[in-house]
Amino acid sequence: MLRLYHLLLGSILVVSIPLGAKFFLPEFSQPKAVKSPAVAKLPNPKEGNIWQKILGNTSAPTNWQVAACEGNAPLLCISSKGERLGTVEINVYLLANNEDFQKKLAASGIPTGSQVDYQNPKYQTQVLSALKAWVEDRYAAFAKDRQGEYGKEITFSTYPPQPVPIGKLQGIRYGFAGLKEKGGVQEQHIGHVAFDGTKLYVITTAFDKSTQTGKFDKLENLAIFQPYLYAIAADLRLP
Repeated sequence: MLRLYHLLLGSILVVSIPLGAKFFLPEFSQPKAVKSPAVAKLPNPKEGNIWQKILGNTSAPTNWQVAACEGNAPLLCISSKGERLGTVEINVYLLANNEDFQKKLAASGIPTGSQVDYQNPKYQTQVLSALKAWVEDRYAAFAKDRQGEYGKEITFSTYPPQPVPIGKLQGIRYGFAGLKEKGGVQEQHIGHVAFDGTKLYVITTAFDKSTQTGKFDKLENLAIFQPYLYAIAADLRLP
């Protein structure tokens, strides 16, 4: 029943997107012109695809498969009947080399170098505040980029950051879409971000022809997979 419900939900979403995209495109990868923070990434590529280590229980629509992609790229592959439908990408950033997020933690009440238990509920409010500030910076960068690229032909629409569990961590789900003035969706992005005290985890996918990795070629497939992605993120082996 759960799978049937989600399939129906995804189908309704796809049909309704041209008319109601501003209201239910709540969920959204890394675009071409906005670069990730210039900080060290983990893990070492020689260690293999990180999804093999962190992937917990997976769920998918009937006849769809979810598994870590072959090779070292940090990609989760979603396929059906031997055809790849899309991928989800994860990037991991060391806090020690991420001055920007250090400042966001400090602004939220956790000074750099503090020896605190970030999993302690006492600090969850501060961590979520820092993560929301990180998301808002992403939104601002995307909006500036899209304004220069699209002008008035496409409306940039964001979704309010939403606290969600990501493995054992408390994280943020965020997203945005590019909505065509004449109807339809130019792009849709879904993101999750979480922090374990030493590393920042950023999980992304999209419907966006300009995105190279972490993407779906068809908007309807992304819409159908959306609720399953949420369940997968909640069951990751993090930290």
